[in-house]
Amino acid sequence: MKQVSLNETSFILAEVLTMPKVKQEYIDEKKKMIVDAAYAVCLRKPVETVTISDVIIETGLSQGAIYRYYAGLDEILADMVTKIREVYNYVDALDELTRGIDEPFEKVTYKVCDILAEAMEKHLTDIQKINFDFGVLAINEPERMAKIMAGSSAQGNSDYLGRVIFPRLVMAAAEQGHRPLGDAEEIALYFGATLTGIEKFCIMSACYGIGDKNVKAEPQKLFRTFAKTIILMFGGRIDE
Repeated sequence: MKQVSLNETSFILAEVLTMPKVKQEYIDEKKKMIVDAAYAVCLRKPVETVTISDVIIETGLSQGAIYRYYAGLDEILADMVTKIREVYNYVDALDELTRGIDEPFEKVTYKVCDILAEAMEKHLTDIQKINFDFGVLAINEPERMAKIMAGSSAQGNSDYLGRVIFPRLVMAAAEQGHRPLGDAEEIALYFGATLTGIEKFCIMSACYGIGDKNVKAEPQKLFRTFAKTIILMFGGRIDE
C-alpha cells in the first residue's frame, strides 16, 4: 500500500476543510424529495404498513443517502405531517370569517361548515386518507404516533376548531340572545364527535369502498345537516 507523506496528508486535510459546504437549499430540496416520496407511498398503502425500504425504492436513492437527511422513517413521517398540515389548512379562512363576527350566528355557522366541506371534498382521497391512516396508527401504536406528531412543526385544523372557532360560535350565539338546549361543553363534545364521524364515513366510502354502496358520501350535504343541528342546539333558527 502506498504510504502517504506528512506533506500529502496536510494537503488533503486542507483541501477537505476548504471544500464548500452543502447549501441549505440543497439539503431542503433533498428532504422535500424524500418526504414527497413517502407521501406517494402513503397514498397507495396504509401508513401503518409503510417501511423505510418503500421510501428508499420510491426515491431511487440509496439507504445511506436517505440516512444522511433522516434518522429513520418516523422523522420522515413527522415532516410529512407538517407538509400535510400546510396544504390542508383551513385555519386562515375560518379565522377571517369568525374574527369580529358581525353576521347572524346562523349564517356564520353555515359558512364555517361550508369551509369544512369544501376542504374535505378537495382532499378526500389524498390527505384525508392519510390522516385517517394516522388515526389507525395512533390507536395501534400510540407512543409511536405521539413521537411523530411531536416532530411536526405545523398547527392542526382540529386543534384550532376546538380551541378558537367553537368558542367564537358560542359567543356569537349568546350575543344574539340564543338559549342553547344543552351545556356548551356537551355541545362541544358533540361537535368534535360528529366532525370525526363525517370524516371517517366519507373516507371509508371514498378510499376503501366500505359502507352501503347505495349511500353516496357527500361532504356538502353532510356538513349542511351538521350546521343545522348546531344551530338548533344553540336555540337558533334554520329558516333559509
